[in-house]
Formats: sequence, C-alpha cells, structure tokens
Amino acid sequence: MKLTGKQAHYLRGLGHHLKPVVMIGKDEVNEAIIAATDEALNIHELIKVKLQEGCIGDRKDIAAELAAATEASVAQILGKNFLLYRESEEKKIKLPAVK
Repeated sequence: MKLTGKQAHYLRGLGHHLKPVVMIGKDEVNEAIIAATDEALNIHELIKVKLQEGCIGDRKDIAAELAAATEASVAQILGKNFLLYRESEEKKIKLPAVK
C-alpha cells in the first residue's frame, strides 16, 4: 500500500509518542525480526522500529526491506527510528481519505 503525503503526515503524528516495539541489531533483518514485526503490525497497525548501535546497514534500505517482507508501508524514517504501517482487519486507525 502506497501512502499519500497526507496519510503519512497523519501517521507521523500518531507515531511520535510511540515506543519502539522492534529492535534491529547486528543481525539486521532476519526471519525472527520479520516474524516479530509481522505480529506487532497485526496487533497495532502502526509500530516504531529502532536500529541499535550494532546495526551497520543503511536505515532506508533496512526500512524498505522490512516493509516489503511484511507488506507494510514506511510512514517515516527519522534518525535510527522508522514507522511502519499496515492496515489490519480490525482497522484501528482511520487514515485520511485519498482524493
């Protein structure tokens, strides 16, 4: 799902106060990280992911790889954190309409 600018802006506002629920270290993106991220997205729809000091990969590449593996969208990349969004069946977050 491709987010519009308005939708990404809305999600950034919601994600500002969130604590990271997935931490990526020196192993970077692996099956365990993908499974944990998938489970967190099923529960929360919007999650914050933190890259720890041991992670040497590029933050944009890691965010894109994890988003693709979990069929999510990257709402924001800021410093060593990024926000991932994936709509769940319960639809907890109502995004602004696409015109």
